[in-house]
Amino acid sequence: MTERVVLAYSGGLDTSVAIPYLAEQTGAEVIAVAVDVGQGGEDLDAIRQRALDCGAVESEVVDARDEFAADYCLPAIRANALYMDRYPLVSALSRPLIVKHLVAAARKHGGTIVSHGCTGKGNDQVRFEVGLGALAPDLKIVAPARDFAWTRDKAIAFAEEKGLPIDVSAKSPYSIDQNLWGRAVETGFLEDIWNAPIEDLYSYTADPAEPRDADEVVITFDAGVPVAIDGETVTPYQAILELNRRAGAQGVGRLDMVEDRLVGIKSREVYEAPGAIALITAHQELEAVTVERDLARFKKSVDQRWGELVYDGLWFSPLKDSLDAFIDDAQRHVSGEVRLTLHGGRATVTGRRSEASLYDFGMATYDTGDTFDQSLAKGFVQLWGLPSKMAAARDARLGGS
Repeated sequence: MTERVVLAYSGGLDTSVAIPYLAEQTGAEVIAVAVDVGQGGEDLDAIRQRALDCGAVESEVVDARDEFAADYCLPAIRANALYMDRYPLVSALSRPLIVKHLVAAARKHGGTIVSHGCTGKGNDQVRFEVGLGALAPDLKIVAPARDFAWTRDKAIAFAEEKGLPIDVSAKSPYSIDQNLWGRAVETGFLEDIWNAPIEDLYSYTADPAEPRDADEVVITFDAGVPVAIDGETVTPYQAILELNRRAGAQGVGRLDMVEDRLVGIKSREVYEAPGAIALITAHQELEAVTVERDLARFKKSVDQRWGELVYDGLWFSPLKDSLDAFIDDAQRHVSGEVRLTLHGGRATVTGRRSEASLYDFGMATYDTGDTFDQSLAKGFVQLWGLPSKMAAARDARLGGS
């Protein structure tokens, strides 16, 4: 019986060439699976047909935009997920969803091998393969770009030799990955980390330096979930789409950073994530109002670890499952409204209100109506500082040793 390879298919040169190449190398039939996570670009029906024209025996396109928003982006909002305190996991969030659909296609079509177009240098090979190992350890994995030392020059020559229906002349100077949650740009002149990004890099965001009127937006959350924008009910997908548009028009969400890749190298990346940055900014502020101090402090460490796990390809791991349960419980009272001003590349919080607020005006005010009993403070300060005071006295007694 002929084996079947399920290929994560984007419609571009590398994965189009992979279809006949995999058939030759493995003797297997190729099933192409394209997953729409809000990346835009070509019509998915055109992508589906191209896969067939390149020799796939089956070609599927999956509209996973709502699923991506609700099951992957939304947990990232509730976890305030920013890798290295900056990167909102643009590519990392989409990979476990794509893996899930690759496994479903393999089960549906009798696939025994899964293939992806990742190189051996990046994070995505880990995200795909560790996810596949968790969901379907019986499936074999082939990565042409890594396993067969497949280069772009070889891919172009192979495409021309086979007469594949793809344009091999268009060569972007950058490597770009984009989806609903944001856009990642790397390589080319950006590999010299002294070079500044140029305006042509950007697509999701307008130049923040251009003069324009500010945009004020009110985001309503229910248990950490964005449920309305300016009073209009929205789904998670609609919330991200709308804030991509409005925050992007103000230049919000541009990032230029050198990050630590999982494989051990540092990489320069330029990101655009207007909706992600606006939503996480608002969510963090609402947590500041509604989450008790010790829970908030501990959750910061949980949020950081959650982001690292997702970045490192461990979406389907026991630790992430347990952190999800903690975060879900910590979101019980994160309900209310946050007002943002979007302008000049920044999303600035200007107001917050919540029925679950722990902010007490009477306790906080320095004016008439103050309900804080200041007579309690002197003893509190003395007791709070007692361990440090005793340690300092001990050090002085022992000569500072």
